[in-house]
Amino acid sequence: MATKINRQEAPLHFFAPCPRGLESALIDELTQFCVTSPQPAQGGVQFQGNWNTCYRANLESRIASRILWQIATQTYRNETDIYDITHAIPWHEWFSTNNTIRVNLTAIKSPLRSLDYTTLKIKDAICDKFRDITGHRPSVNTAQPDIRIHGFLDAKKFTLYLDTSGEALFKRGLRKKAGEAPLRENLAAGILRLTGWRPDVPLLDPMCGSGTFLLEAAQIALNIAPGLERHFAFEKFNDFDQTQWQRLKQNAIAAQLPRIARPIYGSDLYGDALTDAQINLSAAGLAETVKLKQANILEISPPASNGILVVNPPYGVRIGEQQTMMELYPKIGDLLKKKFSGWHAFILSADPALPKLIRLSTSRRTPLFNGALDCRLFEYKMVSGEMRKRKNANNLHRETPATYNN
Repeated sequence: MATKINRQEAPLHFFAPCPRGLESALIDELTQFCVTSPQPAQGGVQFQGNWNTCYRANLESRIASRILWQIATQTYRNETDIYDITHAIPWHEWFSTNNTIRVNLTAIKSPLRSLDYTTLKIKDAICDKFRDITGHRPSVNTAQPDIRIHGFLDAKKFTLYLDTSGEALFKRGLRKKAGEAPLRENLAAGILRLTGWRPDVPLLDPMCGSGTFLLEAAQIALNIAPGLERHFAFEKFNDFDQTQWQRLKQNAIAAQLPRIARPIYGSDLYGDALTDAQINLSAAGLAETVKLKQANILEISPPASNGILVVNPPYGVRIGEQQTMMELYPKIGDLLKKKFSGWHAFILSADPALPKLIRLSTSRRTPLFNGALDCRLFEYKMVSGEMRKRKNANNLHRETPATYNN
């Protein structure tokens, strides 16, 4: 049935989609925002809360892709049912005809034959409801709508959501330059959470590209809310609480830490990629927080005696790249064994065969999706002195830490 309009009623029901594989990490994060009853679902987390919860999740979540308010869920049989369910909802109480709209519809095992036609029925029902009540209807804008409505169909139920985020939450507005196929920001943030990294632990990305891992790590280290520099769809809702929203933003700004150097290090073989990373960090005001250097991954030394190494190597999907990757991975394994004892290394790969070439024991494999790419995050615990020589660990030579410059 449709959600009642009284915004003071609690709890409201929300769904936060995220990259598949990060559902448990998102539950851990959302729990910090005082959500109630968080439950994992495929590709996201269902939870309950009030509007303060919604505002804060949009402002502070690093892992969610959106925060969707569930406004109706009901059984259906055909397109007429879809129209009637949608038309019964009091859309006019939530936003006005001055706002443009867009309807998105997805389905799993739905008996309806045409998603396009069903999407049109949802749009018609919304516009007809406005016309019935106000004499006017909102315009459709598929490119940059003010209000997004998401519908989901399974075999029996139809669920409608009002998007409180607008643009996807991983669009932080910080990355000015991007290399080829960069990680989405929320996937990078989720991976950092999966590694167990903390801001006081050295972090190294030796193939940093345009610096997505570094940007996310720097924001985490300085406690910078990822949504501070952008706007959200809920700001266009009729009874948006501007005072409450400004209070949350002011609290987030007050909680930030000084922008000083942190043990976050990045390097890349290619100068162009490193320039992109420097531009992105500088534009975000984080240049002093991260140390960069141009270097071949096979020639680097660890910047500290222990820490977290995280890397997203090229996947070798183009002709000629596969052989290069097959030659690179065994050398990465040799590098980790020789120089990175005491570190935990994490490698993201869309090719399950390549990490096997590292010839190291994997302590954990976490399935993840980078967009449509089915990936695995491989963890390697580099025991100090190497596992085979543990008895002689105290006699092993330790590499001199590398020098990184801003």
